[in-house]
Amino acid sequence: MSTGRVRTKKKACSSEQSPDNLPLRSSGRQVKKKAAEAADDDDEASEKKYRKCEKAGCTATCPVCFASAAERCAKNGYTSRWYHLSCGEHFCNECFDHYYRSHKDGYEKYTAWKRIWTSNGKSEPSPKAFMADQQLPYWVQCTKPDCGKWRQLTKEIQLTPQIAKTYRCGMKLNNSTKTEGSDQCSMPEDLRVAEVSDHWWYSMLILPPLLKDSVAAPFLAAYYPDCVGMSPSCTSTNRLPGESNLVKLEHLKSVPNVTVPGLNKYFQPFYQPNECGKALCVRPDVMELDELYEFPEYSRDPTMYLALRNLILALWYTNCKEALTPQKCIHHIIVRGLVRIRCVQEMERILHFMTRKGLINTGILSVSPDQYLLPKEYHNKSVIIVGAGAAGLAAARQLHNFGIKVIILEAKDRIGGRVWDDKTFKGVTVGRGAQIVNGCVNNPMALMCEQLGITMHKLGERCDLIQEGGRITDPTIDKRMDFHFNAILDVVSEWRKDKTQHQDVPLGEKIQEIYKAFIQESGIQFSELEEKVLQFHLSNLEYACGSNLSQVSARSWDHNEFFAQFAGDHTLLTVGYSTVIEKLAEGLDIRLNFPVQTIDYSGEEVQLTTADGTVWTTQKVLVTIPLALLQNNTIQFNPPLSEKKIKAINSLGAGVIEKIALQFPYRFWDSKIQGADFFGHVPPNSSQRGLFSVFYDMDPEGKESILMSVVTGDAVTTIKNLDDKQVLQQCMTVLRELFKEQ
Repeated sequence: MSTGRVRTKKKACSSEQSPDNLPLRSSGRQVKKKAAEAADDDDEASEKKYRKCEKAGCTATCPVCFASAAERCAKNGYTSRWYHLSCGEHFCNECFDHYYRSHKDGYEKYTAWKRIWTSNGKSEPSPKAFMADQQLPYWVQCTKPDCGKWRQLTKEIQLTPQIAKTYRCGMKLNNSTKTEGSDQCSMPEDLRVAEVSDHWWYSMLILPPLLKDSVAAPFLAAYYPDCVGMSPSCTSTNRLPGESNLVKLEHLKSVPNVTVPGLNKYFQPFYQPNECGKALCVRPDVMELDELYEFPEYSRDPTMYLALRNLILALWYTNCKEALTPQKCIHHIIVRGLVRIRCVQEMERILHFMTRKGLINTGILSVSPDQYLLPKEYHNKSVIIVGAGAAGLAAARQLHNFGIKVIILEAKDRIGGRVWDDKTFKGVTVGRGAQIVNGCVNNPMALMCEQLGITMHKLGERCDLIQEGGRITDPTIDKRMDFHFNAILDVVSEWRKDKTQHQDVPLGEKIQEIYKAFIQESGIQFSELEEKVLQFHLSNLEYACGSNLSQVSARSWDHNEFFAQFAGDHTLLTVGYSTVIEKLAEGLDIRLNFPVQTIDYSGEEVQLTTADGTVWTTQKVLVTIPLALLQNNTIQFNPPLSEKKIKAINSLGAGVIEKIALQFPYRFWDSKIQGADFFGHVPPNSSQRGLFSVFYDMDPEGKESILMSVVTGDAVTTIKNLDDKQVLQQCMTVLRELFKEQ
């Protein structure tokens, strides 16, 4: 084990190691002193006892061969050429020949490595890549709190996460005991270690680090390992026998989601090849714009950044129930050479960036004051959040875990906002507001449910459409009208391509116009039942938009589709959203019954005044109140909000959906819908579109007898002035029509 450089009085060399004895060349000339050799550097006739590294800018004047593979290895002496890997790591021409020349002993080992590398990787399997991947010694840091020095392991030692996690100076790794004698931590650290943190050292690195046995490997099986920061020589990155890289990538075009054993199926942090449009997802082989802005030094070669970022993401999703810290990450960095020191140094910076960005360390985490997620410079900041709904609580939890002082001011006497669960039904929670999670892949709700051990019930795709009278609609009719309905929306998409905001029209009006034109031009006549089924699909669109289609923009009705979406299953949160909301709120400073009236942000600090006259002072304020309250100017801002913000606020709309839940003595619908999670109600005419259009079975286990239905579109207005009993009577009338035989 090398614990420092050897110094001699013969020559002052800045290198990996100073030479003790330089081999003499049989020229008959007298050995000149180092000063004379330097002066006669250009004189070809002069004989040298050592050779500098020829890499421009390399600081090693007396390189030392780390490989020691060839019998005639130059070690710290003369060689005809030094091969540069970094400013502290070189190998001699003799060791190069040992592996590269077919008649040498090391050639078979090199070619065996080359075959594996070529079959898995994309980069060139060069001798330098072989040396970096197979021959460089590992470096490991002493875990003793008052030491932390870096030590070079001997060549035969293979670094593992367990060794990195437990290593102490002087530890014998073959039997995990310490050497006898003096305290090994007192030995000086190798002088090369201090150079690694300098920017120029990284710029002189010939090959980027490729991690071995990275935790990210199972996530990234579809990629060339060396394109995502991993070594192609490891078993964890091996492809299937006989499978070419082309086949490997082509196969995954049709099966984009790689399954990682033991991982929640909704956790998909990396895009697969040819995939796009998933929220909270990153390309494992490309840096995003905000990453390039934060880490411009990796713009030329992003390999090290990608290796560490991908490792961090994989570790987080492997165990999202605990905060991910640099200490938990660094022992998973397995790479040969001094570059491992650089990777460990960069890990904290990258991890903090990803935490700020919200890619990791989010959701319901319990973080103690001595383990805040961000450095101390964040801990003296203060934020007041207005509104204790889901947005306000999630933001407060995250800022609190960062170490920032947070207060939440809530106008009501409860938390949750639109999340308000009714637990008066026997054995079942019914959400008065949100309860269905639309698109679970990478959805923060899926993450928080995993953190809390909550099972999300996947809603099946089957939805029988039942007509009044009790008949189930022929599925072919449903499919046909669904096709025509989507074709109409495709025509709307074509129409809007060149339209400005001033040329916008209501979506309902445009759909009716296209529908009439289609009937006239095609001569197709839909049956009365088909017309009714089309009305059902229109009511479903109003359910999705939360509004009558006359109030929805034909130009922008699906503008959210231009952004990455939460894809995948729709699920029912049977325990209710409030279970998650209450956990988010635990330990936060929440002040109920404090409606905010004014926010003055004209000075260095922000001042808020609540209805009781209390003045609150903070550095920053985050407003999470409902859109309608912003539109009604419930809070007065000083100075007034910018014209751009006011225009955005007034250009948005928030619709209304009514819900009704009913508990019955028995499950009368079971025999007809046969285990489906929901069923549809075909409206008898367009005027009743949206009136109890879908019914959900609220107990997937089939023990309790509870149905929940929704009222959407114009139907919301028709029941607006009715009391609960009258709405109940209307709903029962519909159910008796749908289930006459029951």
